[in-house]
Amino acid sequence: MNQEQTNITTGKQIRHLRTQLGMTQEELAGELNVTRQALSNWERDVNEPDLN
Repeated sequence: MNQEQTNITTGKQIRHLRTQLGMTQEELAGELNVTRQALSNWERDVNEPDLN
């Protein structure tokens, strides 16, 4: 793995995939049944999704 790959956070991955899908935070949050604020926090690496 190169240095750039090791710096990719969960939040960066979520944002990248969301933008690749052409979705807004509001749209993806609705699909995931979370608030837009929760999704924003994930993308900014303030919090991580609870996978339980």
